[in-house]
Amino acid sequence: MLKKILIGIGIFIGLVVLTGALGIYYFFPSEDKVLNFIKDNPDKTAILIVRNDTIFASQNLNKVMPIASTVKIILAIEYAEQSAESLINPDDLIPINDLEKFHVPNTDGGAHKEWLKAVKPKISDGHISIREIAKGMIKYSSNANTEWLLNKLGTDKVNNRLDSLGLKDHTEIYNIVSALFVGKELFPDLKGHELQKVLSEVSSEDYIATTEKIYEKLESDSLYSKELGDLGMNIQKIWSDRLPASTVEEYVTIMQKINSRSYFREASQNYLDEVMEYILENPDNKTWLEHSGMKGGSTAFILSKSLYATDKKGNKTEMAYFLNNLSVLQIARLQLSMNEFNLKVLTNKKFREKLKTELGS
Repeated sequence: MLKKILIGIGIFIGLVVLTGALGIYYFFPSEDKVLNFIKDNPDKTAILIVRNDTIFASQNLNKVMPIASTVKIILAIEYAEQSAESLINPDDLIPINDLEKFHVPNTDGGAHKEWLKAVKPKISDGHISIREIAKGMIKYSSNANTEWLLNKLGTDKVNNRLDSLGLKDHTEIYNIVSALFVGKELFPDLKGHELQKVLSEVSSEDYIATTEKIYEKLESDSLYSKELGDLGMNIQKIWSDRLPASTVEEYVTIMQKINSRSYFREASQNYLDEVMEYILENPDNKTWLEHSGMKGGSTAFILSKSLYATDKKGNKTEMAYFLNNLSVLQIARLQLSMNEFNLKVLTNKKFREKLKTELGS
């Protein structure tokens, strides 16, 4: 009897160990997890990787996909241009409370709180500079900073920048925090599938116009944001799918413009570097990178990344990859491997050749 019990315990422990090992393998960071997912799921993915003007990966170049926070690169460019033209002063101090109006807790993965913690020594009498607001938008991906900065720069000017950059497929940029409240604003008495149905039928024009009205309410009424309304996963999916969208080809062209060091005037480039190249704050990265900047984005369904780099040997790399309609497990697994993927693209010739073989044009 004791022998059977011990055997039973042994089998149970073995199953636990096996399950744990499989779990560790499933989530263990690996560049191949990202590569294989993109290769095996062309209906959900798009990618373009260019190194020294040679394409190493190309799939669904012109597929327009929602890009979540990666769109903040456009705001960073507009911020840099307006700063260079003295249309705004990056050192102007803004009340933290003005930003807090657009902070909706539990919707940004703690990004805004992390930024506030990091810049605490730079807050003076409850105020912070526009320069730090822009940097927090990129490095920490604060949505509150983004909402405020978009309207400080001017929504029309930001969207006009799309034209000047030659981005013909990029959809309109609007208030993405305010968009969380569209269901509440338009259909306050509806929830669940009823809300999902009518919300999905709202035209893009009316949807964006509603976000502008909501922005004004968030700015003037501190109580408005206290109640989000129904924001179940089906409603979040509508919000996610309606986020600003573009193609990997367009975002690689943006990365190339920044990485060229010649497209933008010197003053604009300097302001842009200050915002985009936060990874060079790490001394280890400065040992092998001359310039590098990136911005990623995510929702419960989206992962996106755009990156540029010039290494100490003069090699230039630009890449963008967008993924959509992901499951929660896929998001978790791929997020853990994205850094490995990016590093291998930048540093490993063998992996780049593998990319070229499996995803090259």
